[in-house]
Amino acid sequence: MAQHEVLDLIEEITREDGSTYFEIGNMVQNGRAELAAERGFIQEVRILQLNIPHSQNVAKYEDYVNEHYVMQDESMDHWDEWKKTEEAEEVVRNILKENHIA
Repeated sequence: MAQHEVLDLIEEITREDGSTYFEIGNMVQNGRAELAAERGFIQEVRILQLNIPHSQNVAKYEDYVNEHYVMQDESMDHWDEWKKTEEAEEVVRNILKENHIA
């Protein structure tokens, strides 16, 4: 059975090169990001907002993430940044606006 991740938080991830990006995730994904930071795959992760409303944009992004990615497990040997299409980028921008982050 395919997994279905429910996304309910916004975080800022700092890549190894110091650049940052926003991600819509959940506590499991955030825990994996924390582990990735401990292992040196990324510099850091910060939760910016918890329990975001489950808007139509969040539902669209959940569908995108669940269709294209599988949550990394604890044995990860790299950080799998969720690359986004232009449409997915627009949805994330809308989520950030809805939550007064952008």
